[in-house]
Amino acid sequence: MSAVLTPAAPAVGTEPRAGARAVLALARFEARRLLLSAPVVIAFAVHVAWIVWRTRSSWDGHPALQDVDRATQSVPMLVGLAVLLSANLAVLRSARHGTEQHFAVQVLTPWHRTAAHALSLVPAVLLTALCVAGQFTWEALKPGAIGHGSPAELLVGPLTVLLFGALGVLSARVVRSAPAAPLLVVLLLFTLVLGTGPDGDSGLSWLTPVVSAISFDTLPSELLGRPAAWHALYLAGAGLCAAFLAVLVAGGRHLAVRAGVALSLALAVTGGVLQARGVAPSPELTAARERASVRPDLTCAEHGRSTYCAFPEWAPRTGTWAGVVDRVQSLAGGSAHDQPLVVRQRIDARYGLEGDAAIPALTDAHQVTVGTAWGGNRVPEFAGAVAAVLVAGTEEAAGEICDGRMVTLMWLALSWQDDPMDALRRVRLDDSVKGSAVVLSPTNPLSMTEGQTDVVRRLLEDPPARAGEQVKAHWDELTEPGVTTARAAELLGVAGPGKADSCEE
Repeated sequence: MSAVLTPAAPAVGTEPRAGARAVLALARFEARRLLLSAPVVIAFAVHVAWIVWRTRSSWDGHPALQDVDRATQSVPMLVGLAVLLSANLAVLRSARHGTEQHFAVQVLTPWHRTAAHALSLVPAVLLTALCVAGQFTWEALKPGAIGHGSPAELLVGPLTVLLFGALGVLSARVVRSAPAAPLLVVLLLFTLVLGTGPDGDSGLSWLTPVVSAISFDTLPSELLGRPAAWHALYLAGAGLCAAFLAVLVAGGRHLAVRAGVALSLALAVTGGVLQARGVAPSPELTAARERASVRPDLTCAEHGRSTYCAFPEWAPRTGTWAGVVDRVQSLAGGSAHDQPLVVRQRIDARYGLEGDAAIPALTDAHQVTVGTAWGGNRVPEFAGAVAAVLVAGTEEAAGEICDGRMVTLMWLALSWQDDPMDALRRVRLDDSVKGSAVVLSPTNPLSMTEGQTDVVRRLLEDPPARAGEQVKAHWDELTEPGVTTARAAELLGVAGPGKADSCEE
């Protein structure tokens, strides 16, 4: 009877010792709820839809992988914000439902439950990594893909989800109020998405999760100069530090937790400091950019009669350039039909990714410039550059063409393409097929008068074979400096312009 009368020790008299198995079981439960929460489901649906919509036609089917890796970073921020909100609400679930006091008799203490919530972020991070890997692989498998991606750049998206999710768990332990997470999401949206954070290529700007520099021209991988590895270390350290801090705030005072806070904070600080130092280009990088802009070390290959020199990453694309050169040259007459050309890839890398400097025209005869982008508008632009050199002899001389030679030049560049009229529209700065316009080119732009546009449009509306015979038969006169647009139209068998062009008067 004494055993019956002796009161049992209260359940809360000693701190329960929870094992790793219980924490992992709760983490699996919370991870499933997190992935099935409405904000996270919607965010991942938007992410996948954006990948499918964008990747089908991105970079006109000719991506440079050193640009693709950065393109995977922005949309995961949306997933991260959704994970932040859902993780915060999950931690506060017991407080909202008034069941917090019931956990006192459970195996798991508050800091154990917080650790489980932090671990529940892992599947969302891995799913984001899967989406990023799928997007990058899709781009890499395109036949026109070139270059090399950076693993550190690809880690930014998943690590952003980890950081935002950990901030959601931490904010729930610091401010036990349901509106806190939505307010934090709004603040992050205002700061990161709307661009009110630090601007410019500065060390301070790299404290934000995503620093997607706008690239006007694709640069070789070794000339990018982005401290991507240090930034990935900074994000990983910041995310882990937020997770460990949440456990510490919840009552986890064990040595492992304190050591985790200290180590992850050290990683974040180390990455943050070193990425800030790596923003400014080193003397070696500056010298390499100067060489690539002025005296590039190109890899040359011969296709047919012509030579094609490109940066090593673009060497597989020389055959594609040769196809365009052959099509344009097959329509030319006289010596231009068999004239060997030298196609040189040229960039101006001295100002980094945000540079937009014009590339000067070449003065050497029979040399043509090609850029680092390809597909879409770049094809008729390059075809126009080839035709300009065949007609005028040099790129510099082609930039001064104002007479009827422009008619022959544009017909050579456009008549062989699948949709010549659409190509005419895309190669002109104002996207028109009427009136005067600037014609885009890898170097100095060309110009078309209203009369020249009318004649070229009539030529492109006729079967190319008839005009092709006339081009070859009258090549010398059509490419003679000073030939008028009216005379060119007469030789080619189409109606001339309604009035003389101003530059011919």
